Amino acid sequence: MEPILEIESLKKYYGKSKNLTKALDGITFQVMPGEFLGIMGSSGSGKTTLLNCIATVVWPDAGSIAMNGKQIQKLAGAALADYRGKEIGYLFQNFELLDNLTGYENIMLPLSLHGVPEQEGRQRLEQLAAYLEIIDVLHKFPAQMSGGQKQRIAAARSLILRPGVILADEPTGALDSKNAKTLMEKLLGLNQEEQATILMVTHDCNAASYCRRILFIQDGVIFHELRRNIPDESGQEFYARILQVMAQLGGGSANVL
Repeated sequence: MEPILEIESLKKYYGKSKNLTKALDGITFQVMPGEFLGIMGSSGSGKTTLLNCIATVVWPDAGSIAMNGKQIQKLAGAALADYRGKEIGYLFQNFELLDNLTGYENIMLPLSLHGVPEQEGRQRLEQLAAYLEIIDVLHKFPAQMSGGQKQRIAAARSLILRPGVILADEPTGALDSKNAKTLMEKLLGLNQEEQATILMVTHDCNAASYCRRILFIQDGVIFHELRRNIPDESGQEFYARILQVMAQLGGGSANVL
Protein backbone atom coordinates (compact mmCIF):
# COMPACT_ATOMS: atom_id res chain seq x y z
CA MET A 1 0.00 0.00 0.00
CA GLU A 2 1.32 3.42 -1.00
CA PRO A 3 1.10 6.39 1.40
CA ILE A 4 -1.61 8.93 0.70
CA LEU A 5 0.49 11.77 2.16
CA GLU A 6 4.28 12.07 2.20
CA ILE A 7 6.15 14.78 4.11
CA GLU A 8 9.87 14.94 3.36
CA SER A 9 12.45 17.15 5.14
CA LEU A 10 9.89 19.94 5.59
CA LYS A 11 11.23 23.27 6.85
CA LYS A 12 9.49 26.52 7.72
CA TYR A 13 11.38 29.37 9.38
CA TYR A 14 10.15 32.72 10.66
CA GLY A 15 12.24 35.82 11.36
CA LYS A 16 15.95 36.37 10.76
CA SER A 17 19.34 35.77 12.44
CA LYS A 18 19.03 36.01 16.24
CA ASN A 19 15.23 36.14 16.05
CA LEU A 20 14.96 33.11 13.78
CA THR A 21 12.24 30.64 14.77
CA LYS A 22 12.44 27.17 13.25
CA ALA A 23 8.76 26.23 13.26
CA LEU A 24 9.56 23.13 11.18
CA ASP A 25 13.14 21.96 10.97
CA GLY A 26 13.24 18.89 8.74
CA ILE A 27 10.00 17.01 9.46
CA THR A 28 9.65 13.67 7.63
CA PHE A 29 6.78 11.17 7.90
CA GLN A 30 4.12 9.37 5.89
CA VAL A 31 0.38 8.93 6.33
CA MET A 32 -1.20 5.73 5.03
CA PRO A 33 -4.73 5.54 3.57
CA GLY A 34 -7.27 5.06 6.35
CA GLU A 35 -4.86 6.05 9.11
CA PHE A 36 -5.85 8.13 12.16
CA LEU A 37 -2.67 10.03 13.02
CA GLY A 38 -2.25 12.47 15.90
CA ILE A 39 0.26 15.30 16.14
CA MET A 40 1.09 16.52 19.65
CA GLY A 41 3.44 19.14 21.03
CA SER A 42 3.65 22.22 23.20
CA SER A 43 2.45 25.61 22.02
CA GLY A 44 4.82 26.89 19.35
CA SER A 45 6.25 23.44 18.60
CA GLY A 46 5.26 23.67 14.92
CA LYS A 47 2.25 21.37 14.79
CA THR A 48 -0.24 23.94 13.43
CA THR A 49 2.36 25.25 10.99
CA LEU A 50 2.65 21.69 9.72
CA LEU A 51 -1.09 21.46 9.07
CA ASN A 52 -1.08 24.89 7.42
CA CYS A 53 1.71 23.82 5.07
CA ILE A 54 -0.24 20.71 4.09
CA ALA A 55 -3.33 22.85 3.55
CA THR A 56 -1.28 25.41 1.53
CA VAL A 57 -2.28 28.17 3.94
CA VAL A 58 1.47 28.83 4.18
CA TRP A 59 4.28 27.54 1.97
CA PRO A 60 7.33 25.71 3.36
CA ASP A 61 10.83 27.07 2.86
CA ALA A 62 12.25 23.67 1.95
CA GLY A 63 11.26 20.03 1.65
CA SER A 64 8.28 18.50 -0.08
CA ILE A 65 4.63 17.55 0.46
CA ALA A 66 3.09 14.93 -1.82
CA MET A 67 -0.56 13.90 -1.91
CA ASN A 68 -1.16 10.68 -3.83
CA GLY A 69 2.28 11.10 -5.39
CA LYS A 70 1.68 14.69 -6.58
CA GLN A 71 3.93 17.47 -5.27
CA ILE A 72 1.54 20.12 -3.99
CA GLN A 73 4.16 22.91 -4.23
CA LYS A 74 3.95 22.51 -8.00
CA LEU A 75 0.17 23.00 -8.14
CA ALA A 76 -1.30 26.27 -9.35
CA GLY A 77 -4.59 27.71 -10.58
CA ALA A 78 -7.44 25.22 -10.94
CA ALA A 79 -5.27 22.29 -9.84
CA LEU A 80 -4.44 24.06 -6.58
CA ALA A 81 -8.08 25.01 -6.03
CA ASP A 82 -9.12 21.38 -6.57
CA TYR A 83 -6.49 20.22 -4.08
CA ARG A 84 -7.68 22.68 -1.44
CA GLY A 85 -11.32 21.86 -2.02
CA LYS A 86 -11.37 18.16 -2.80
CA GLU A 87 -8.16 16.52 -1.60
CA ILE A 88 -8.21 17.93 1.94
CA GLY A 89 -10.93 18.84 4.41
CA TYR A 90 -10.05 21.25 7.22
CA LEU A 91 -11.72 21.05 10.64
CA PHE A 92 -10.89 24.09 12.78
CA GLN A 93 -10.93 24.54 16.56
CA ASN A 94 -13.24 27.56 16.37
CA PHE A 95 -15.62 26.09 13.78
CA GLU A 96 -15.18 28.89 11.18
CA LEU A 97 -18.86 28.77 10.23
CA LEU A 98 -20.46 31.68 8.39
CA ASP A 99 -22.86 33.33 10.84
CA ASN A 100 -25.32 34.49 8.17
CA LEU A 101 -25.80 30.96 6.77
CA THR A 102 -27.77 28.08 8.26
CA GLY A 103 -26.12 24.79 9.09
CA TYR A 104 -27.43 23.36 5.82
CA GLU A 105 -26.05 26.29 3.82
CA ASN A 106 -22.67 26.14 5.57
CA ILE A 107 -22.32 22.47 4.70
CA MET A 108 -23.50 22.87 1.10
CA LEU A 109 -21.28 25.88 0.35
CA PRO A 110 -18.16 23.87 -0.72
CA LEU A 111 -20.32 21.88 -3.14
CA SER A 112 -21.54 25.00 -4.92
CA LEU A 113 -17.99 26.37 -5.07
CA HIS A 114 -16.72 23.18 -6.74
CA GLY A 115 -19.60 22.50 -9.09
CA VAL A 116 -21.09 19.39 -7.46
CA PRO A 117 -24.73 18.87 -8.60
CA GLU A 118 -27.22 19.89 -5.91
CA GLN A 119 -29.06 16.55 -5.89
CA GLU A 120 -25.82 14.65 -5.34
CA GLY A 121 -24.87 17.11 -2.63
CA ARG A 122 -28.17 16.64 -0.84
CA GLN A 123 -27.69 12.88 -0.80
CA ARG A 124 -24.24 13.28 0.71
CA LEU A 125 -25.56 15.75 3.27
CA GLU A 126 -28.41 13.47 4.33
CA GLN A 127 -25.96 10.66 5.03
CA LEU A 128 -23.57 12.87 6.97
CA ALA A 129 -26.31 14.64 8.91
CA ALA A 130 -27.80 11.33 10.01
CA TYR A 131 -24.42 9.95 11.08
CA LEU A 132 -23.32 13.14 12.88
CA GLU A 133 -26.79 13.59 14.45
CA ILE A 134 -27.31 17.14 13.20
CA ILE A 135 -30.53 16.79 11.22
CA ASP A 136 -32.44 18.87 13.78
CA VAL A 137 -30.02 21.83 13.55
CA LEU A 138 -29.59 22.09 9.79
CA HIS A 139 -32.14 24.92 9.63
CA LYS A 140 -30.53 26.86 12.49
CA PHE A 141 -27.91 29.61 12.31
CA PRO A 142 -24.63 29.13 14.23
CA ALA A 143 -25.76 31.53 16.98
CA GLN A 144 -28.63 29.15 17.72
CA MET A 145 -26.38 26.08 18.08
CA SER A 146 -24.35 24.63 20.94
CA GLY A 147 -20.60 24.30 20.60
CA GLY A 148 -20.89 20.58 19.91
CA GLN A 149 -23.52 21.15 17.22
CA LYS A 150 -21.36 23.79 15.56
CA GLN A 151 -18.37 21.46 15.45
CA ARG A 152 -20.41 18.61 13.98
CA ILE A 153 -21.78 21.00 11.33
CA ALA A 154 -18.17 22.01 10.64
CA ALA A 155 -17.18 18.34 10.45
CA ALA A 156 -19.92 17.70 7.87
CA ARG A 157 -18.70 20.66 5.84
CA SER A 158 -15.13 19.33 5.88
CA LEU A 159 -16.36 15.89 4.75
CA ILE A 160 -18.97 16.83 2.16
CA LEU A 161 -16.52 16.80 -0.77
CA ARG A 162 -15.15 13.42 0.36
CA PRO A 163 -11.55 14.59 0.73
CA GLY A 164 -8.60 12.24 0.71
CA VAL A 165 -7.36 13.56 4.07
CA ILE A 166 -9.14 15.37 6.91
CA LEU A 167 -6.92 17.91 8.67
CA ALA A 168 -8.25 18.53 12.18
CA ASP A 169 -6.65 21.38 14.15
CA GLU A 170 -7.51 21.06 17.86
CA PRO A 171 -11.08 19.95 16.99
CA THR A 172 -12.07 19.49 20.65
CA GLY A 173 -10.39 22.67 21.89
CA ALA A 174 -13.60 24.70 22.16
CA LEU A 175 -15.79 21.85 23.43
CA ASP A 176 -16.71 20.56 26.87
CA SER A 177 -15.77 16.99 27.75
CA LYS A 178 -19.14 15.49 26.73
CA ASN A 179 -19.21 17.13 23.30
CA ALA A 180 -15.50 16.40 22.79
CA LYS A 181 -16.14 12.70 23.42
CA THR A 182 -19.09 12.70 21.02
CA LEU A 183 -17.05 14.35 18.28
CA MET A 184 -14.10 11.99 18.71
CA GLU A 185 -16.38 8.95 18.62
CA LYS A 186 -17.87 10.24 15.36
CA LEU A 187 -14.43 10.84 13.84
CA LEU A 188 -13.28 7.39 14.96
CA GLY A 189 -16.38 5.88 13.40
CA LEU A 190 -15.69 7.63 10.10
CA ASN A 191 -12.12 6.36 10.25
CA GLN A 192 -13.08 2.76 11.00
CA GLU A 193 -16.27 2.43 8.95
CA GLU A 194 -15.54 4.72 5.99
CA GLN A 195 -11.71 4.42 6.05
CA ALA A 196 -11.46 8.21 6.33
CA THR A 197 -7.82 9.34 6.66
CA ILE A 198 -7.45 11.81 9.54
CA LEU A 199 -4.45 13.91 10.57
CA MET A 200 -5.25 15.61 13.87
CA VAL A 201 -3.30 18.18 15.86
CA THR A 202 -4.27 18.11 19.53
CA HIS A 203 -2.99 18.88 23.01
CA ASP A 204 -5.79 16.76 24.53
CA CYS A 205 -4.57 13.34 25.67
CA ASN A 206 -8.13 11.99 25.69
CA ALA A 207 -8.64 13.03 22.07
CA ALA A 208 -5.22 11.63 21.12
CA SER A 209 -6.14 8.23 22.59
CA TYR A 210 -8.56 7.74 19.66
CA CYS A 211 -5.64 7.79 17.21
CA ARG A 212 -3.69 4.78 15.95
CA ARG A 213 -0.36 6.61 15.95
CA ILE A 214 0.96 9.82 17.50
CA LEU A 215 3.94 11.95 16.47
CA PHE A 216 5.29 14.23 19.21
CA ILE A 217 6.86 17.43 17.88
CA GLN A 218 9.25 19.70 19.77
CA ASP A 219 11.17 22.67 18.37
CA GLY A 220 10.17 21.80 14.84
CA VAL A 221 11.32 18.16 14.85
CA ILE A 222 9.75 14.80 15.64
CA PHE A 223 11.21 13.58 18.91
CA HIS A 224 8.98 10.59 19.64
CA GLU A 225 6.45 8.28 17.96
CA LEU A 226 3.82 6.21 19.71
CA ARG A 227 1.71 3.50 18.06
CA ARG A 228 -1.49 1.99 19.36
CA ASN A 229 -1.50 -1.79 19.47
CA ILE A 230 -4.44 -2.51 17.18
CA PRO A 231 -6.80 -4.25 17.80
CA ASP A 232 -5.94 -5.42 21.31
CA GLU A 233 -5.17 -2.14 23.08
CA SER A 234 -8.06 -0.10 24.46
CA GLY A 235 -8.26 3.68 24.36
CA GLN A 236 -7.64 3.80 28.11
CA GLU A 237 -4.48 1.70 27.79
CA PHE A 238 -3.21 3.90 24.96
CA TYR A 239 -4.05 6.98 27.03
CA ALA A 240 -1.92 5.59 29.85
CA ARG A 241 1.00 5.13 27.46
CA ILE A 242 0.62 8.72 26.26
CA LEU A 243 0.96 9.85 29.88
CA GLN A 244 4.04 7.63 30.27
CA VAL A 245 5.67 9.35 27.30
CA MET A 246 4.92 12.68 28.92
CA ALA A 247 6.57 11.57 32.14
CA GLN A 248 9.64 10.26 30.31
CA LEU A 249 9.97 13.55 28.47
CA GLY A 250 10.01 15.65 31.58
CA GLY A 251 6.73 15.40 33.40
CA GLY A 252 3.48 17.32 33.40
CA SER A 253 1.23 18.21 30.58
CA ALA A 254 2.10 21.89 30.84
CA ASN A 255 5.67 21.05 29.87
CA VAL A 256 5.10 18.50 27.16
CA LEU A 257 1.66 18.71 25.59
